[in-house]
Amino acid sequence: MRAVWLREFGGPEVLAVGPAPDPVPGPGQVLIDVAHVNITFVETQFRAGRPGPFGGTPPLIPGNGVGGVIAAVGAGVDPASIGRRVVSGTGGSGAYAERVAVDAALPIEVPDGLSLDAAVALLADGRTAAMLVDTVDLRPGERVLVEAAAGGVGSLLVQLAAATGARVVGLAGGRRKVSLLPAFGAEVAVDYLRPDWADQVRAATDGVDVVFDGVGGEVGRTAFTLLGPGGRMVSFGLASGEWAGVPAEDAAERGVRLVRPDVPPARLRAYAERALAEAAAGRLRPVIGQRFPLERAADAHAAIESRATVGKTLLDVR
Repeated sequence: MRAVWLREFGGPEVLAVGPAPDPVPGPGQVLIDVAHVNITFVETQFRAGRPGPFGGTPPLIPGNGVGGVIAAVGAGVDPASIGRRVVSGTGGSGAYAERVAVDAALPIEVPDGLSLDAAVALLADGRTAAMLVDTVDLRPGERVLVEAAAGGVGSLLVQLAAATGARVVGLAGGRRKVSLLPAFGAEVAVDYLRPDWADQVRAATDGVDVVFDGVGGEVGRTAFTLLGPGGRMVSFGLASGEWAGVPAEDAAERGVRLVRPDVPPARLRAYAERALAEAAAGRLRPVIGQRFPLERAADAHAAIESRATVGKTLLDVR
């Protein structure tokens, strides 16, 4: 089969397509014919050799999320699952390939009425967005600031927050991205590349109750100053290259709670299933902004790192 290999850490150019052995499902496993691969920002950091949640040493096939059809099963697995459309994690690696073998407990069946590419776009980002909204205990009427609101997670956070009845301020970098935010449900759309962006948010909201911090760095630290007593801030990304790093004592002084989700795997799966169900019902729409064929995985990584992308980036395998 074809696969994308990471043979050494480095820039996007180190990703190269080459042959790989066809996986065979062992006992308790299923084989998935991959149609689409979910790419995350964290994977670009791993490729560059930065510390993160994924382990492993090159050479390896990177990637942690796929969507496709179950083509075969190993011993002890019900053959009735063959032919089902599923999305699945891969355990941290192996996803950038035409086929993957995974534990039979990992795949989630894609609901009728939901396309496979949309389901893959929701596998990680939908799960994360649903978890974050629950974790901050969002309430109707609250003022919510979503950073990186044109990204994969951010665009879903805007939709979910607006659906709760919250007043959503979407924050994105550049006019093109900002122009997309009202369609997601943002009441106010602000460009954080402008030096007066925080003043714009204050003028529109007189401060906010919740910050979903997807940028980190100086943007995240400035967003923290928009929170008053009883406010909550949760970080889900570091598009700036660093976390906001707000000191706990500063948060305590302002009466702000820094939320750090700690969710067991079973609940994470439930959040993913909820996101898929909401999308199948037409209440949640993943934004697939870019698609690349498998052999252009390096270009996909470069696009994500350039911060030129909107929504989700997928590799199309079939």
